[in-house]
Order: sequence, then structure tokens, then C-alpha cells
Amino acid sequence: MSLFAYSLAVFILATAVATALFRDVLSVIIVFGAYSLGMAILYTFLLAPDVAMTEAAIGAGVTTLLLLLTIARTTRPSTDRLRERIHLPAVAVVGAFVVLLCTAVLPEMYAVGVTDAPVWRNADVTQYYIQNTYNDTRVQNAVTSVLAAYRGFDTFGEAVVVFAAGVSTLLVLKREVFA
Repeated sequence: MSLFAYSLAVFILATAVATALFRDVLSVIIVFGAYSLGMAILYTFLLAPDVAMTEAAIGAGVTTLLLLLTIARTTRPSTDRLRERIHLPAVAVVGAFVVLLCTAVLPEMYAVGVTDAPVWRNADVTQYYIQNTYNDTRVQNAVTSVLAAYRGFDTFGEAVVVFAAGVSTLLVLKREVFA
């Protein structure tokens, strides 16, 4: 992996930890937005632009905006609650889990673009989609075909979540849907 990938992984881990440890709600929202943006960059680096665009739009964009609008419409906690103690045993457990996860996952990861990866060695599924997408769905773009046809229920579920977020935003802003 490159220096960029390691730097990005450290940034994502640092923002995730900061999101969990900060007590000020506004700080948490801002750091969470940075975390989502870092994840979008990671997905781009891993050659998953569709997931990266979704993470940037929903995670870093809409969610951050919704949380900022919510905090603007509500009252902030008193300063006494902003200075709560951090539960160190919980931090130790999460830290141990992260170390265990990295120890188990990192040695098994393949470099980006390596043709030895199982997805290429067992290319039956991949080749099926590449060869039969147009015949099955009449959609020329394979990614669009997979998202809209083969994974239609999943995409519908994602659309419902986005719709619910929009309705929630309207409710928080106290705007009428039909003006």
C-alpha cells in the first residue's frame, strides 16, 4: 500500500475515534463529516466510485447538513454535560477490538487491481454480469444494470432511506411539504 493509503487510514481512524470521544455535539458533527469525506476518498481509492459518490452525498453532505440543522433548531446541553468523563474501559475494549480486527483483516487484503484476488480467480459471477447484463436488462451500463435490476430491492431500500431523510429534514425545519 502507498503512503497515501496509510495516511488516509490513519485519518479515518483518528476521525472515528474523535467522533466517539468528543462530548461537544457540534464538534462531533463536524468531525463525523470529515470522517465521511475520508471514507468517500477511500472508496474512490479502492475503485468504487459509485459507493464513494453515495458516501460523499449522503454521509458527508446530507447527514451532516441534517445534523447541523437539527442542532440549530434545538438547544445545546449545558456546559456541565459537555465535560463528562470518558469511560476508559470502553475505550480499551474498542481499541483491543480494532487491533484484533486489523491483525485479522490486513494480512488477507489484496492490493487494488491485483488479478490474484478471488473475484478474478473465480470470475464466473463477474463474467456473467459483464456478458449478460444487456441481454437480461436491456441496460448498456453494467453498474447501472446491477444497481437497478439485479439489486433492485436493495436500491429501492436505499431510496426509501433517502426519502425518509428528506421528510425528516422538512419536519426539523418545520416546512410544509405541499406549499
